[in-house]
Amino acid sequence: MFDILNGLRVVEGSAFVAAPLGGMTLAQLGAEVIRFDPVGGGLDHRRWPLDGQGRSLYWAGLNKGKKSIAIDTRSPEGQELVSELICQPGPDRGLFLTNRPPGGPFDHHRLCERRADLITVNILGSHDGAGAVDYTVNCAIGFPLATGPRDAHRPVNHVLAAWDLLTGSLAATGILAAERQRSRGGGGQLIRLALADVAMWAASGLGHVAEAELLGRDRQADGNHIFGAFGHDFATSDARRVMLVALTRGQWRRLVAAIGIGEAVSRLEDAEGLDLGREDDRYRARDAIVTMIAPWVEARSLEQVGHELDAAGVLWGPYRSFTQMLSEDPRCSVTNPLIETVTQPGIGTYRTAGLPLRFADTYARPVAPAPVLGGDTDAVLADILGLPDHEIASLHDRGVVGGPVP
Repeated sequence: MFDILNGLRVVEGSAFVAAPLGGMTLAQLGAEVIRFDPVGGGLDHRRWPLDGQGRSLYWAGLNKGKKSIAIDTRSPEGQELVSELICQPGPDRGLFLTNRPPGGPFDHHRLCERRADLITVNILGSHDGAGAVDYTVNCAIGFPLATGPRDAHRPVNHVLAAWDLLTGSLAATGILAAERQRSRGGGGQLIRLALADVAMWAASGLGHVAEAELLGRDRQADGNHIFGAFGHDFATSDARRVMLVALTRGQWRRLVAAIGIGEAVSRLEDAEGLDLGREDDRYRARDAIVTMIAPWVEARSLEQVGHELDAAGVLWGPYRSFTQMLSEDPRCSVTNPLIETVTQPGIGTYRTAGLPLRFADTYARPVAPAPVLGGDTDAVLADILGLPDHEIASLHDRGVVGGPVP
């Protein structure tokens, strides 16, 4: 077990996906991450998916390993408590992760009056402060118009909150980079991280921006083809589907041999003047290649396809629902060191994944469940802020803080 960030304390004031994911990443690396929410719960406390009792599996998924305090941040007393917590002295303190809009009681510059070397990562929608979420960023960045079947006449959104996930990972990276600079005498700073910037960064890195500007060309929706190489989905005889991929020359040779289409490939190359050992030529001939492969797959069950392709070293994968993944994929079994069972208070025991980083072939730390909302309020007030029992009781009586809410 590696608690790489043991001793580091991060205070998180967040909602949605990006900031909670950033905080959870740090928690799973060993940091003490204290999340504050309104008394009774905020935006995320009952976010779907829910279990049969109305408890949020979303909350449980994105807050593993953290502590939770419930505080009325609309009240001056609540604001004072959170500000004191964020600005605690010490070399491993003064780290704040939030997606709250700039300004207000927890604005970085205001908090710096209490701790000059404060580090804040502030996640925004757009760099200019305009509101945006993953869904509004995604539709504007071009990907939905390049997603879906060829004959689609409308954009197709993907269901994965990709920009949120990337932003959360970058938020954790930003905190660690700033903390390293501060530990070397560089002082604190405000790091702004916008969802729209992250999406543009990714689109640029993948060549989409250059393609549009230099070639004046939009990427077109192409079904389940892989752009620029060969990969496509096929139906098996038992109504399952598989994805076959050949990115490299070696992968292509193994696929051709396993399917037994060497002669057909040679005839196509001669007729069209192509070398299907090349990625770009395979992409040009993608539809013809699909027609060669489809009958072979359609004549076999999923089990037969998998057995023969594995024996030949072909790159492939089965399409699965989430429930099929649970029952069929050994990578989602506790035989995989990444997967553990966690007992989440009020919800039950189920499989979950830890942080995928492996250090010296060991994953970062065992998975800890998400906290119950407000479950750590009293301990944080007493142990970190040093409040006596009677003051904590008074705060509860006046509704400034709250206790556990299942």
